[in-house]
Amino acid sequence: MQQGDGTEAQVTWEDQQNINRFGRLNNRLHELQEEIKLAKETNENLDDAGNELILSDEDVVRFQIGEVFAHMPRDDVETRLEQMKEDAAKKLERLEEEKESILAQMAELKKILYGKFKDAINLEED
Repeated sequence: MQQGDGTEAQVTWEDQQNINRFGRLNNRLHELQEEIKLAKETNENLDDAGNELILSDEDVVRFQIGEVFAHMPRDDVETRLEQMKEDAAKKLERLEEEKESILAQMAELKKILYGKFKDAINLEED
C-alpha cells in the first residue's frame, strides 16, 4: 500500500484484522443509527398515545395488541402504556450506549490505522 509520501507500507495480518474490524463496526454503527431513529419514533408515538389517553373521557378504550384492537379498561391501558414507555426508554438507552461504545472503538482503530498508513488509507464516510 503506497503512502502519500511515495513509500510503501506493508499491510500485516494484524493491520488487515483492524481494517476488517473497523468495517464491521462501521456497518453496525449504521444499523444502530437506524434502530435509534425507530426507537425515538416509538417513544414519540407512545407519548402521543399517553397524551390522547389523558384527553379521553371514556372508561373503556381501544388498545392495539399486534394487529387487533381490543376494548380494555382505561386503567389497564394506562398501566400497559407506562410499561411500554419504560421498555422503549430502556431500549433507546441501551442502543445509545452501544453506539457510544462503537464510536470509541472506531476512534481507537482510526488512531492506530492512520498512525501507520497516514493518508494512504481513508476511514471517513465522505
